[in-house]
Amino acid sequence: MNGFYVTTAIPYVNAAPHLGHALELVQADVLARHRRRRGQPVRLLTGTDENALKNVTAARAAGVAVPEFVAAGADRFAALRGPLSLSFDDFIRTSADPRHRRGVELLWRRCAPDLYRRRYEGRYCAGCEQFYAPAELVAGRCPEHGTEPEHIAEENWFFRLSRYGDAIEEAIVSGRVRIEPETRRNEVLAFVRSGLADISVSRPAARAGGWGIPVPDDPEQVVYVWWDALANYITPLTGDELDEWWLRSAERVHVVGKGIVRFHAVHWLALLTAVGLPLPTAIFVHPYLTIGGSKIAKSAGTGVDPLELVARFGVDAVRWWLLREASGRSDTDFTVARLVDRADRELAGGLGNLVQRLVVLAHRIGDGRLARGTPGEATAAATALPGRIDAALARFDLRGATAAIWSFVEVANRVLERERPWERTAADREGVLAGLVDACRITVGECLPFLPDGAAELLARLGAGDAVGPAGAVFRRLGPVAEPARVEAEPEGTRPRPRAWTSPVHGAAHGGLHQPQAKRLTTVSVEGHPRGRGHPGGPVGRENTGEQSGQGGDEDDGAQ
Repeated sequence: MNGFYVTTAIPYVNAAPHLGHALELVQADVLARHRRRRGQPVRLLTGTDENALKNVTAARAAGVAVPEFVAAGADRFAALRGPLSLSFDDFIRTSADPRHRRGVELLWRRCAPDLYRRRYEGRYCAGCEQFYAPAELVAGRCPEHGTEPEHIAEENWFFRLSRYGDAIEEAIVSGRVRIEPETRRNEVLAFVRSGLADISVSRPAARAGGWGIPVPDDPEQVVYVWWDALANYITPLTGDELDEWWLRSAERVHVVGKGIVRFHAVHWLALLTAVGLPLPTAIFVHPYLTIGGSKIAKSAGTGVDPLELVARFGVDAVRWWLLREASGRSDTDFTVARLVDRADRELAGGLGNLVQRLVVLAHRIGDGRLARGTPGEATAAATALPGRIDAALARFDLRGATAAIWSFVEVANRVLERERPWERTAADREGVLAGLVDACRITVGECLPFLPDGAAELLARLGAGDAVGPAGAVFRRLGPVAEPARVEAEPEGTRPRPRAWTSPVHGAAHGGLHQPQAKRLTTVSVEGHPRGRGHPGGPVGRENTGEQSGQGGDEDDGAQ
């Protein structure tokens, strides 16, 4: 089988989605769309992690029943599909999907030879939902959340992780499981080689508030949320789907953040080995997005609302910034000014402007009709582009893939300025122009996984065969914009609910909080700023006519 199965981590639902969630979803979406474009069978899975103690705590604080609270939280994450132009094939809810509970119970029973019950005492971080050894703490605090873990003493079920160190090391060293980037691979190997201890895989049902999947044959215990959550990658695959997408799929890829790599690259590999299932073929680990050097995190009460960013600046600008600037190796600091600058320079002033100039010229020179194109430098750059993108995405280098697209724009603009077809004779200029249009059609087609909305509109402008489409701006200029102050949590009810979007997965409208008491993350304040293309309220600003440069949108005019 040549199938490509790709998953995101599933977030807790105790607070609203933030830009860090959007990054992972968009990264996985690009990988899925790219493989579909290459003709591969693809399945993209995401969802929500709902059986955590922190969800119970948040529901109690809000005065809402836990099932109602987590359902509303799941709706908010599912509602990212429309605004972010996501193409996931399945959305798993770990507390409500019967496929998941059956699958977790089956995995537990198949792991029985590696399970035993004993008393444990340690430091537990509710934010991470995990125990920490004293040596792992920083000045006695959780290295992820900066909080002091709670001392817990209880009797739980344990999994014999210590049995699987050699098998995990062999899988990684041999390349059967790729961990990208290499720095994360080295971190995992160092951890495995230091010696693995058995891990607790259940919690007393009383401490969990009765919430979670009961341990088979032991109703006093519930399955530990991380064991439960990791299982989501296979529990939705029932019947022939398990065979198609896990047992025989050519690639099984997890896209996860750096803070949870140990669960995926150690615990998950051990669990799969214990039950005799194939391992993932790759784990792509992305760093964090930060604000002022601090991690964007709902646990800190700060964040950037991706829905608000899309409503103000458009989905193309948001996706392009995430893909173009987020590093694969180190954390990336987010500012509105950086997003606007990147979109204005490379979308409105770059790719969009290039297409606009060519289409305007085609209408001026040949009434929108094209002669046979003359191959040249831009043709060569466009022809090489698919291979460059394939190579970059094969190593999960999304920034490298978008850099390859931008390099074509630079080449095509250089050719256009050098050849200046508007100054040539009719016999010469038509071939040069048609060659550039053909090259742009190839390139914009390659942009579809990255900018599905904007690229589709650009292709409509470029037309097909010997005719171009109508001229008109696709990307609007967004800047300049004043950078807002650092965002802080705001009380619920101080601003309107977000627009509801329809999720094809659930077939219902999503987007608003069902429980008004829940805490919401504030958004970047950009009131009065022009809206992006294709969103509520429409674009603000003058339609580009091709007569002037730098006014309102894709900058224009073939003779500029």
